[in-house]
Amino acid sequence: MYPVFAVSLLVSWAIWSNSPEYIRQGGYLLILGLTCFFLVVTFWVERSVVLWRAGGRSNAAAFILNLRNVVDTGEIGHAVAACKEQGGSLANVVGAGLERYQRLNTTGRQKKEVLDETRRAIQEASALESPLLERNLPALSTLASIATLIGLLGTTIGMIRAFRAMSRAGAPDATQLALGISEALVNTALGLITAIVGTVLYNYFTSKVDGVTNKMDETSFEVMQLLENRRES
Repeated sequence: MYPVFAVSLLVSWAIWSNSPEYIRQGGYLLILGLTCFFLVVTFWVERSVVLWRAGGRSNAAAFILNLRNVVDTGEIGHAVAACKEQGGSLANVVGAGLERYQRLNTTGRQKKEVLDETRRAIQEASALESPLLERNLPALSTLASIATLIGLLGTTIGMIRAFRAMSRAGAPDATQLALGISEALVNTALGLITAIVGTVLYNYFTSKVDGVTNKMDETSFEVMQLLENRRES
């Protein structure tokens, strides 16, 4: 996190230093605003890659259908291999349960004990996967809020400068007046853009994570039902 912040701050300073005059008139707060924007973009790319990998190597719907058929026929070894080949959060969670079931089912333990241990393995794997899916989402939401506040602060400082120029005796200082208005508008624009992008991305990724989590819960429940019915048959 800290290296990403440092790089974003350095890039923001470089961009601000080489920007047109009307952009530099936004003041030093613009550097912090740009830093927030680049951090949002960084988390956008990072979360997109993570959630893409969480979906696995092949189509999730086809994998789930194949997994149901394999488990229903009792070929647990093939189901475990399919989970390892698929990868992703769903396959990792279900695969952990199936591996535990496969290992315990050959020890002569009672049905209820084996199923309880299988369910516990699924819950443990799910508890490990969920933080990976939700990582950096709070930071994305926080950046959207901070960008808005930085923009408002820049707006306030710019308006103070503008009114100070207008309050001079005689003719207002046109240069300082323009500088204050420019500072206010540039910071407002950047803050709002960052906040809008950050909020949209946060809601989008939260929805994606909820979808993956629900799919893990549904598939795990179905697999447990198939295992229980197979054991009872």
